[in-house]
Amino acid sequence: MMDAAEKVRAIIEPTAEAMGFELVRVSFGGDQRPKLQVMAERPDGTMSVDDCADLSHEISALLDVEDPISGEYVLEVSSPGVDRPLTRRKDFERWAGFEAKIELGEAVDGQRRFRGRLLGLEADKIKVRVDGKDCLLPVDQVQKAKLVLTDDLLEAARQQASFD
Repeated sequence: MMDAAEKVRAIIEPTAEAMGFELVRVSFGGDQRPKLQVMAERPDGTMSVDDCADLSHEISALLDVEDPISGEYVLEVSSPGVDRPLTRRKDFERWAGFEAKIELGEAVDGQRRFRGRLLGLEADKIKVRVDGKDCLLPVDQVQKAKLVLTDDLLEAARQQASFD
């Protein structure tokens, strides 16, 4: 059975793609004031404030009709940000060379949490250098992964912003 975030993704993804966006993450949660969070970007990794507003407007209209979530909630549409989550296979390739935190569902060499420099993908494994040692982590075991805010990452973001 699909949870709320999966239902929403199934409803909104075709529209987001038709508008030229890729969904990075859809999440739903919170007790007091539940929040539906949609992170998206263009294929080149950009996402302007106007893009967020346009996508939010379309998503809101779709969800009003489909009504996949009962009760009130807050819709938040945003870019992934600088210290972005890594949710797709291509994210691990695209952000190779940068530092990341990766949490696995099952331990590899007795460890579930890793922090190191992404080196890309090898078949179905993420290659990451941790303390000078290269590790291969199964993609299908990733519970959570995100870039770590470093000077290198900030500089890359500044350079990207100056090209836009």
